[in-house]
Amino acid sequence: MFGICNLAIVPLRLEANDRSEMTSQVLFGEHFKILQQKEKWSHIELAYDGYKGWIDNKQYKTITEADYDNLTSCPAVLNADLIEYITTPNNLLVPIPIGTSLSFLDFPDINTENFSFEGLKTSGVNPKENLLRTAFMYLNAPYLWGGKTPFGIDCSGFTQMVYKLNGYHLQRDASQQATQGEALSFIEESEPGDLAFFDNEEGNIIHVGIIMEDNYIIHGHGKVRIDRLDHLGIYNIDTRRHTHKLRVIKKII
Repeated sequence: MFGICNLAIVPLRLEANDRSEMTSQVLFGEHFKILQQKEKWSHIELAYDGYKGWIDNKQYKTITEADYDNLTSCPAVLNADLIEYITTPNNLLVPIPIGTSLSFLDFPDINTENFSFEGLKTSGVNPKENLLRTAFMYLNAPYLWGGKTPFGIDCSGFTQMVYKLNGYHLQRDASQQATQGEALSFIEESEPGDLAFFDNEEGNIIHVGIIMEDNYIIHGHGKVRIDRLDHLGIYNIDTRRHTHKLRVIKKII
């Protein structure tokens, strides 16, 4: 079985329970495989990054395998504005956040509600220089574990969405993203848009941010914010102390 998210923002949970931890979110237009279906919950695997979790059966619609294959193979078309809306023929407005997928609107067999969209779209690969312009759109978004939107986002959700909006593919979690790309030996070798990863005392990657010019970094910590970056890690400009220990810098693009 296969499905597509037809609501703005849906929680993806660790277990089939409303009280379970939200590990990520499914945004409008994202499609997925249904691995297991219970009375109230479905265990799904997102087509974009293979991320798995439980979603409420009332918060998606089923599609055919052919529809799933068509969406997977067609070019991604995403909402490029912070907040926009889609409309139905009877002028019902459905708000959607930045990064939601609009590709299915061109498939009548999937778009049975006859949704339409007249806002700003993005598709294809943008120059690397555009990454920071996109990142600044999330500035001051509150930190939310598992979040992927300006209303709440975590560190790896932030980097994934910024890259996704510019046509580049990142995995969901920081530890997964750290396996991608080419490692750099020194900060001085990095360019704006490269990723910096940080570990804990056990050596596990737990944080990621996007490198800016002049040894600054934009990352999600309490909120999406800008701090200093040095050879030790992130230096919080408000508390005047290091908050994250640098592990590796990666050039993804």
